Amino acid sequence: MTILPKRNELGFFEIRLESIGGLGANLAGKMLAEAGVVGSGFNGVSFSSYGSEKKGSPVKAHIRFCDMNTNIRDTTPVERPHVVGIFHENLSKTINVISGIYEDSLVLVNSSKAPEQLKEKLKLCGGTIAVVDATAIALEERNRVNMAMLGGLFRLCSFLDFDYMKTIIRKSLEKKYPQAVEPALRTFQRGYDQLVMQTFTLPAGEQMPLPARWDVPLLGYETQPLGGMITNPGNSVLKDLSISRQGMMPHFDEAACIHCGACDTACPDFCFVWEERPDKRGRQQMFLQGIDYQYCKGCLKCVVACPTEALSDARETDGYGESHRVPHQFAWAKGI
Repeated sequence: MTILPKRNELGFFEIRLESIGGLGANLAGKMLAEAGVVGSGFNGVSFSSYGSEKKGSPVKAHIRFCDMNTNIRDTTPVERPHVVGIFHENLSKTINVISGIYEDSLVLVNSSKAPEQLKEKLKLCGGTIAVVDATAIALEERNRVNMAMLGGLFRLCSFLDFDYMKTIIRKSLEKKYPQAVEPALRTFQRGYDQLVMQTFTLPAGEQMPLPARWDVPLLGYETQPLGGMITNPGNSVLKDLSISRQGMMPHFDEAACIHCGACDTACPDFCFVWEERPDKRGRQQMFLQGIDYQYCKGCLKCVVACPTEALSDARETDGYGESHRVPHQFAWAKGI
């Protein structure tokens, strides 16, 4: 009989997946729960929480397992996870993705960085960081990030049946997408095999931060700004869409650009920065200066629209967007 490695006070082993819409965390959570319930004989439940249903928006998937003699009467979001799966490392810019973890929790991150680098980025005090470059694996296998992340999660959750998961993948895809079965299985296997882990001990005298309750608003009557003002509305210049990118981003080659404006017409978020200056004949014309990557969500519509290949799609590397960003010059920034 398979036994859960840990349980909370209610008898649950809990997993939380932090992701964005489009990376398949919701499906991954359902498949993970099915593997535990049907394949390993546990009681289990899976559900998701999210805001607007659109590609690139933050998504959380919650999974609970318990013994067959324990009833699940709790469907609140997972606040104290034993395992966290972070499908997009840049979520940590705006969301506390490791909220509520225990000192011995396992944190799986989709990243090309080393665990030591991620420890600083995630502000982790203690626990185990596991890393798999799920985006690179998915691109190479022409499959989805969630399959590689599932492979990593199964490596961490040894109480789940690895071979049964392959049966679930095959069953889920073979009817509608038979051509995707083998790439999905390879992606799953590589996610399992290519996992790298490192454990960090909590420094003496320190305690793990308490979790932020899901049912307590960030801005309440005691914490909201004076006058109840919304300081960062959805259309604010302060918004940052970089967490919406799913591994690919446009690169700009100024030498090949003819400044036709096709990219700007196709872009849904006004990412392109222009400057008016005289051309060779002295006439005032608009010239493309570059891309403000703060507002780029990686839809790559501009790459499709570009007639000269001045824009190309490439794998996003750490720091590229910040170092190649051409910021918009808004009127308020100029003091006007």
